[in-house]
Amino acid sequence: MAATAVRYLRAVGSPTASVRPVDPLPPPELRCVRDDERPLVDPAEFRRVLGHFASGVTVIATVDEMGPAGFACQSFASLSLDPPLVAFMVARTSTTWPRIARAGVFCVNVLGAHQGELCRSFAISGSRRPDKFAGVRYEPSPVTGSPRLADVPAWIDCAIHAVHTGGDHLVVVGRVRALATDEPAARSGPLLFHRGSFGEFTALP
Repeated sequence: MAATAVRYLRAVGSPTASVRPVDPLPPPELRCVRDDERPLVDPAEFRRVLGHFASGVTVIATVDEMGPAGFACQSFASLSLDPPLVAFMVARTSTTWPRIARAGVFCVNVLGAHQGELCRSFAISGSRRPDKFAGVRYEPSPVTGSPRLADVPAWIDCAIHAVHTGGDHLVVVGRVRALATDEPAARSGPLLFHRGSFGEFTALP
């Protein structure tokens, strides 16, 4: 009976049969909403509305044979507790991402309210400022050796776990290898980004 069932499942194309790998993105004809059904969202309006969501700010950093590399990233979040995973989003056009991908590891540096200028320096494209670490104090993170910036409230040392497509961005999932906080640095509170400007957090009474 079991042998008969296996033969049947193979015949009808069950997971036991070899299948062609599925493309990561659907072809254009499988769009849920066609272009003629409703207008596409205006990019400027999309940015304006989503800017009302305040977020923290981080510097994602790695090191390779060329030295340290990093970029400012507000699209960062915790993802899973078991196993410990975090995620960040990076533009496909990023010049830093290929170096992180090749290294396979990175450190998330959570910036404090006092580090606005540091964030601005890392927000500049690598093509315009190749050495973003000039004059920046850092040390190797304990597991991956990725740059751990000085005086950040928290840091998360990670290895790349998975990478997913997300339109003009990539969704990078990291497996946490080590993490810690710096309580003196954390006293100033986090650096926040809201509607195109930096701000600080104030607790309600």
